[in-house]
Amino acid sequence: MKKSLFGYGLTTKAIAKSGGWDIFDDKFEGVKFDEFGNILRHSSEFDPNLSYLEIPSPGIPPFNEIIKKSRNLISEYDYFLGSKDEFNKSFRPINKIPPKSVWISGTNGKTTTSKMTQHLLENYGSELGGNVGTPLAELNLNAKLWILETSSFTIHYTKFAKPDIYALLPITNDHLSWHGDFNEYQKAKLKPLSIMKEGSIAIIPEIYATTPSLAKIISYKDEADLANKFGLNLNQICFKTPFLIDAVLAMSIAKIVSNSQNYELINSFVIEANKLEEIFDKHSRLWVNDTKATNIDACIQALNRYKSQKIHLILGGDAKGVDLEPIFGVLDKLSVEIYTIGEAQEEILNLSTKYNLIAHKCDELNIAVNLISTNLKKNEVALLSPACASLDQFKSYAHRGEVFKQSINELS
Repeated sequence: MKKSLFGYGLTTKAIAKSGGWDIFDDKFEGVKFDEFGNILRHSSEFDPNLSYLEIPSPGIPPFNEIIKKSRNLISEYDYFLGSKDEFNKSFRPINKIPPKSVWISGTNGKTTTSKMTQHLLENYGSELGGNVGTPLAELNLNAKLWILETSSFTIHYTKFAKPDIYALLPITNDHLSWHGDFNEYQKAKLKPLSIMKEGSIAIIPEIYATTPSLAKIISYKDEADLANKFGLNLNQICFKTPFLIDAVLAMSIAKIVSNSQNYELINSFVIEANKLEEIFDKHSRLWVNDTKATNIDACIQALNRYKSQKIHLILGGDAKGVDLEPIFGVLDKLSVEIYTIGEAQEEILNLSTKYNLIAHKCDELNIAVNLISTNLKKNEVALLSPACASLDQFKSYAHRGEVFKQSINELS
């Protein structure tokens, strides 16, 4: 019997360094070996009768044929954080108690919240990983605490691992083509509550306060409510919406873990690029790189930030099966012109007609930037907040942001 990895992405490549794996991926042809002695095979060659353990790359959806054939499927989290007793097999790769863990999830803000939490707790002995870019296989097993940005994909496949603290940001429509519908997406986000043990703590939006769990539930309505519950002073936190909830949640986690409230430290945190990143061109006009806004809620947050100005909005990309019409309920109340790109642009153009909004079909991002430049005035804002994923035209959302900034720099 063998142990199997599905996909050859960041997560599985890190696990594969331990050797002894059969790795299945659609891009492999024939039978080959990687530098660690693992066997590389095409996905069609997977035989569930020969495998006692399967770990998928989180992005592989549950309707994929290799997932449907699997019988012993677990997540990366299970492999490193689950106990041998729960597995009923001795395949956990360490012979010690795994580190305590904080899982941070939600639709928007989980990367920022995770990085802010690490910023506050690094001196406490924490390590940051998960969806934020560092696989669990590369984290220090002797760390005092793992802070893990946790995707709905990973949670879906997790059966045994459980967080000591679960911090959940609001849940809105996203990844519906992967999960099937919003109910399944929401179920994945709430799943940790059902497996948490007594003594653990969950900080969750008030709407989910009655979700059954052995964890101690701390629910919140908004930033002010959460700050009040943890004795935090919002006036001493420098961040504004949408980053304020991230800061308050990070400080709440830090207070649980280390009983600290360090306003100077949280205020020294620098927001990452590609999220409401403000840029001024050579004519002193404002452009905003919000390429990380890959869903409706993130786009709406950006629109609310600039609602007092006329907005030249770049929308489009891969909508991931989500209906984009809720954005138009917000746009209808703003002074806005729309510039469409990517796969979703026909839907966006049709919705623009329905709501009597000005929209320009641009196809590509650099064309949108050039067209906006002919219309943009100094007291207005050009906003790339596409509400869609980027992979229809770009390598990543970051690549989309790079193209946006390069196009601005090339303007005459």
